[in-house]
Amino acid sequence: MRFWDSSAIVPLLCLEDTTPLIQSFYKEDRDVLVWILTRTEALSALCRLRREGVLSTTEFGKAKKRLKELAADWTEIQDWNRTRDRADRLLEVHPLTAADALQLGAALIFVEERTADFGFVSLNAMLAEAALKEGFHVLGSSTPGQALGDG
Repeated sequence: MRFWDSSAIVPLLCLEDTTPLIQSFYKEDRDVLVWILTRTEALSALCRLRREGVLSTTEFGKAKKRLKELAADWTEIQDWNRTRDRADRLLEVHPLTAADALQLGAALIFVEERTADFGFVSLNAMLAEAALKEGFHVLGSSTPGQALGDG
């Protein structure tokens, strides 16, 4: 099982440059763990891509269907209060947005702060760097000082 932030979910829904890499991580381990609002964040990204003309109406519809299928199989971290408390701490020590702090906070709650050897899949460089500093094995994003995405 690996934690997937929304930036890593989107390439599973529509074709992007990073889709082959992200698909390889998904094929290795289809047991996806996400924060409860990941589906909403992923839909927001799809809507933005549709508005920008990157996705056609047909592609958008297929991506939304794929999101629904993925969401039916993934595990969601739903502990709002503990995740919020953890995110508050993360905001003070890492340069993260509130949404990214909530993603990382949810992952920390799930592993009960025991991050060693637990995978964290992200294409968001700032979030990936924070996850790496919190001890996760980060896949998908290059961060300073470490080559990532090696499985």
